Amino acid sequence: MKSGGGILKLYFRVRDRYAREKTVERYPVRRKKRETRGSASVLYINIENMMKSIIIESDKTEDSMRHNADEETMEKNDKEQAKLRLMRTLVQRHNPSSKEVDDLMLRRFLRARDLDIEKGSIMFLKYLKWRRSFVPNGSISPSEVPNEIAQNKMFLQGFDKKDRPIGVVFVARRFQNKQNQKEFKRFPVYVLEKLSEKIPAGQEKFVVIVDIQGRGYANSDIRAYIGALSILQEHYPERLGKLLILHAPYIFMTVWKIVYPFIDNNTKKKIVFADDKELKSTLLEEIDESQIPEIYGGQLPLIPIHET
Repeated sequence: MKSGGGILKLYFRVRDRYAREKTVERYPVRRKKRETRGSASVLYINIENMMKSIIIESDKTEDSMRHNADEETMEKNDKEQAKLRLMRTLVQRHNPSSKEVDDLMLRRFLRARDLDIEKGSIMFLKYLKWRRSFVPNGSISPSEVPNEIAQNKMFLQGFDKKDRPIGVVFVARRFQNKQNQKEFKRFPVYVLEKLSEKIPAGQEKFVVIVDIQGRGYANSDIRAYIGALSILQEHYPERLGKLLILHAPYIFMTVWKIVYPFIDNNTKKKIVFADDKELKSTLLEEIDESQIPEIYGGQLPLIPIHET
């Protein structure tokens, strides 16, 4: 049997021949009578019917594949919902206050542990304990992180193509606050809370752009990087949609090799290093030009996070 490509070539060749013969019948000229005039017509019709059959079978196959994919998605969702119900029962048994938490939050912790109910529950209960002690008022106010805000290193504005809010951080503007370690540790929480507040209904994630241009030794606090990463992964799981790293110098890779082992596999998949020569095109893959900061060739001015 001929391949799909071979049938198509034969189909078009016979179709053209059939068209020429019809022209001869309509406008006769002096030429030798063709004995094969009818054979081309029959062959053309047979191939046309064959092509119709192939198209019909192809449509049926595509419909079947879509149907199977839909069934698999429904089955996956049903399993996730069943595990989510079990997880809620488990965490409420250990901490009745978790009854106030919605399913979306619980689901993020469950997904962060690859739908393992026990691990997801342990992670969530640790989060509740951490939040009671670290964020007793429910949020971090600007008055609790004045020195960190004064460094003017974090900005928040715009949304990407998936309607995820965008944060921009300039590493070179970040300096360790040795006089007030508590404020230094509170700032990542302040930032993550502000980003989460901007997430619209129907979306659960945000995007962060990290600009490393101008970074020097004074900005190279590896413990701070690991600490912020730990807060993100342990207490705000499945919130990060994409992490875009810009202007990363070669020397930064030394620090990156130290930090990288502390990044979980789910987070690693979301990290993108943008080449300087392709910076704007990389951003445009995720963000419309109208939402890209002006300093990267877009149209939005940078807005300090405490002013949003």
